[in-house]
Amino acid sequence: MIEGIEQRDVLGRTEEYYVVRLIVGDMRALIPVARADGAGIRLVADRARIERALVAARDVAESAAGYGERFRANNAKLRAGDVDAVAEVVGSLARRQRKRGLSAGETRLFEQAWQILLSEVVLSARIAPEHADAFLRDAVG
Repeated sequence: MIEGIEQRDVLGRTEEYYVVRLIVGDMRALIPVARADGAGIRLVADRARIERALVAARDVAESAAGYGERFRANNAKLRAGDVDAVAEVVGSLARRQRKRGLSAGETRLFEQAWQILLSEVVLSARIAPEHADAFLRDAVG
């Protein structure tokens, strides 16, 4: 969530930065305003879009790809930052975890995707992280 804009002197030049508060982990990041498009800053998805993404995530077909290909594809989806793609990663890895378990790398990827989606739900629905976590657990199954 963008809290505001600050000016900072960096190497003798004054630049403006978005002050971004990360909901989960209560961290703060500074993103240069001039490079915000490249940083993937976007509006929070509305609740209806999140719910559609979660419904679609439940129906994601299991990938027949090997570990490396699957890991790269899921990692690319997370970097894209699109709520539909992140929900797809959460859904597919949750299904795989229930059926076969996850490798250490996929477990980290799943946790990262979960945190991203959790933050989206917290901001969109304006609910506490623990309620968003319960909502996601119910939605993903």
